[in-house]
Amino acid sequence: MLQSLRVCSRQTASRAFSRQAGAAASIEPTAPVRVRFAPSPTGMLHLGGLRTALFNYLLARRYGGEFILRIEDTDQARLVPGAAEGIVQTLEWAGLNFDEGPGKGPDKYFQSQRSDIYRKHAQELLDRGAAYRCFCSTSRLEALRTEQTAQGRAPAYDRHCAHLSSRQIDEKLRAGERHTVRMRAPSAEDSDSGRFYDIVHRAMDFRGPAGFDDAVLLKSDGQPTYHLANVVDDHLMRITHVLRGEEWLMSTPKHRALFTAFGWQAPQYAHLPLLMNPDGSKLSKRNDDGPVQRYIDDGYLPESLVNYTALLGWHPETPQELFTLRQLEQSFSLAGLSRSKSV
Repeated sequence: MLQSLRVCSRQTASRAFSRQAGAAASIEPTAPVRVRFAPSPTGMLHLGGLRTALFNYLLARRYGGEFILRIEDTDQARLVPGAAEGIVQTLEWAGLNFDEGPGKGPDKYFQSQRSDIYRKHAQELLDRGAAYRCFCSTSRLEALRTEQTAQGRAPAYDRHCAHLSSRQIDEKLRAGERHTVRMRAPSAEDSDSGRFYDIVHRAMDFRGPAGFDDAVLLKSDGQPTYHLANVVDDHLMRITHVLRGEEWLMSTPKHRALFTAFGWQAPQYAHLPLLMNPDGSKLSKRNDDGPVQRYIDDGYLPESLVNYTALLGWHPETPQELFTLRQLEQSFSLAGLSRSKSV
């Protein structure tokens, strides 16, 4: 993929920027921002992750804000020893110094250290009636998915436990029955959570059953799922803009519904297009061209890789093709983000 550090042509950059310039006034921040890069330590940082970190870093530097590194390590089964330390080292190699994160800042930045916070907020949703306990067994859920798939329906929980009485719930809890906590998702007719403005993809409308399943918030072991931890942390860390991969676009209605359930204001979202292999598959840490460490080992300079990565989905306003990190900090804009996938 990186046979040479190619850059966007002047014609492509000019056309892309012209298309987006009309919306620039409304999407560019008018106050200092707080952004975060929140990787899972399941392996080495790959090129797509570096781009996400870079764009968040540049947005913070461009508009006088803070760049936060948060390690989303709630899935302990997939944790790779040393991966979190490797992510920090790679960001430092690239010159992307975070303002808050592991070893720096007033908070806890590993989600595994914040379990009590998530359980407290799950209880708050239970008290509000915005969530409920689900005692369904794994076998019942598997049978439900099989039946729905056979009928040509999208798998979704049927709210079997949503209407249990307080007495029934107390009896199950006293009996020690394992359970999860599910969000009581709003209906498509009663919520605008599925209709929102994305900085990259513009007006989005995911209203419908697929966007409003009753997602699990706490697993049966008491650990949070991504959905709960992500929303709670973004609020408590005062995140104003979420720049992340477009694979999370379909989860945004659930996240916005959770923000509403808590009575919080949701951040602005920008879902970045995927980086692709030449064969059309998604670039990942499992591909030879994926891990950033490969380029470090091959002797690439951080300035070169950062320059190359910045132009994978961002088009500068000018024909300039070579940037120092400082120049990128001064030039980056949300209006320059592209919807096109990069190869």
